[in-house]
Amino acid sequence: MPEQPEVVCGGILVADHICTPMRALPAAGHLAAVDGMALLTGGCAANVAVDVAKQGISVGVIGRVGDDLWGRFLREMLAEQGVDTHYVLPASGYQTSQTMVLLCEGEDRRFVHTFGANCALRAVDFDLDYLGGARVFYLGGYLVLPGLVPAEMGAVFRRCQERGNITVLDVVVPDGFRYQGELEPILPYTDFFLPNNDEARLLTGCADPVDQIRGLTEMGGRRVIITLGGDGVVFTDGEACYAAPGYPSQVVDQTGAGDAFAAGVIAGIVRQLDLFECVRYGSALGTSCVRALGCSAGVFHGEEAQALLAEQPLPIRRL
Repeated sequence: MPEQPEVVCGGILVADHICTPMRALPAAGHLAAVDGMALLTGGCAANVAVDVAKQGISVGVIGRVGDDLWGRFLREMLAEQGVDTHYVLPASGYQTSQTMVLLCEGEDRRFVHTFGANCALRAVDFDLDYLGGARVFYLGGYLVLPGLVPAEMGAVFRRCQERGNITVLDVVVPDGFRYQGELEPILPYTDFFLPNNDEARLLTGCADPVDQIRGLTEMGGRRVIITLGGDGVVFTDGEACYAAPGYPSQVVDQTGAGDAFAAGVIAGIVRQLDLFECVRYGSALGTSCVRALGCSAGVFHGEEAQALLAEQPLPIRRL
């Protein structure tokens, strides 16, 4: 058994191929020149783990990769950034998941993705002894991980809560998704649920974030925090609803901003901050993420985040 980290992150692991912004996508048969390209760690579990490690908090990750160059790259890069990778498991017959991230000036990102070894992740891969010693267990990418059966993951979350873990859930809702009750087995055992407003709309059928919160609490959610991109967040403590604006930022690349927000919330939990301060911490990390290329390069270290929070505490109002 490896040394027990304070936080365990499970879910999607991806090798990201990303280019610096181009003026426009090339026409068929043409070439677009960019200033640089990079191979980086990506995927919800990897991003959150790296960002948590940057806060000076011990963290491990659970996920699946292929027995290939990109799988070795992910293990080595995560370990280099202070993440325990003992439970990054090989998936026979699968290629490591990869994404090409295409950036164009003045336009939203475009992605080309292969899901690869993430398809092989199962509830039994989440070692309960490893999870049991952590302060926080985070699962990222739920709803696009086909091997995670809702009832089985609900049992994992229930066991974590019984052992005293704080549980945090994030989702990825694919195009064409039709909700079929996947949240009910897991939300009652989830302490913090962190969808964005597009995901919350697809899950609840509601356009207004406050209505989304009401719908998700009816499914069993307790502390639901809905991120609104640059417009901030709307959240509930289980009784009242609140809103906080976002920090102003110069956007270079939005990739990973939601994961950085989750990492800030988790760091706040580990440091025993109240809900408002966890939301502020998440907002600080989310804002810092977009200032650089890739999912984690721009994310504040702990000292930088604390400085911003002290200098510019976000106002929070009750709705």
